[in-house]
Amino acid sequence: MNELDFAALLCSRLCHDLISPVGAISNGIEILGDEDDEAMRKEVIKLLESSATQTSNRLKFYRLAFGAAGGIGAQVPIRDAKNAAIALFEGVPVNLVWNSEIGELDKNATKLLLNMILVASESLIRGGDLMVNISVKGDKVFLEVTARAERIIFQDKSREMICGDREDVEMDPKTAPAYLAANVAKQLGSKIDYQNHNENSFTLNAYI
Repeated sequence: MNELDFAALLCSRLCHDLISPVGAISNGIEILGDEDDEAMRKEVIKLLESSATQTSNRLKFYRLAFGAAGGIGAQVPIRDAKNAAIALFEGVPVNLVWNSEIGELDKNATKLLLNMILVASESLIRGGDLMVNISVKGDKVFLEVTARAERIIFQDKSREMICGDREDVEMDPKTAPAYLAANVAKQLGSKIDYQNHNENSFTLNAYI
C-alpha cells in the first residue's frame, strides 16, 4: 500500500473515532440554545463535559500513537504513554494494568506500544483486562500487551496485519493501527509476535 492511501485510511479511522463525541458536543450546544428548563440544561452540560473530555483524551492518545510528536523530543516519558492509555479507556470497562522497568521510550517505540495496546483493546468487546509490561532483556526492550476477558474476539485480519504474516490482507480504517504497528516494528528491526493462551486470553509482544 502506498503512503497516500494509508494516510487516507488513518484519517478515516480518526474521523470515525472522533465523530461521535464531537457530534454530541454540537448537538448539546444546539439544545442549550433552545432549552429553558434548568434541569435539562444541567444534563446537557454534563453531556458536553463528558464528550469534550472523551474527545480530548482520544486526541492525546492518537497524537502519540499516530502522530510525529515532534515537539517532545526523541524520547517519550513512560508516564506520558501510560496517562494517554489510561485516559483513552476512561469510562469504558477496560482494566489497564501497567508495569515498566524503564522511565522513557524512543518515540517510535512508544508509537509501536500504543498501537499494540489499541489493537489488543479492540478484542475486548465487553471489556476486560489489558496488561502492559515493559521490561529490559539484555540490550533490548521487551514490549508485552496481554488481553484477557470472558469474551474476546480478535479478528483474523487484525492479527495477520499486526504480525505482518500476510501482505495481501485488504486494509480498512479499522485495521490501519495494526498496519502501522507492524511497519513501525519493522523499522525498529523487530516483529510483533502473537501468543494465544486460550479462548479468553492472548499476548502481543515485540523485542526492540
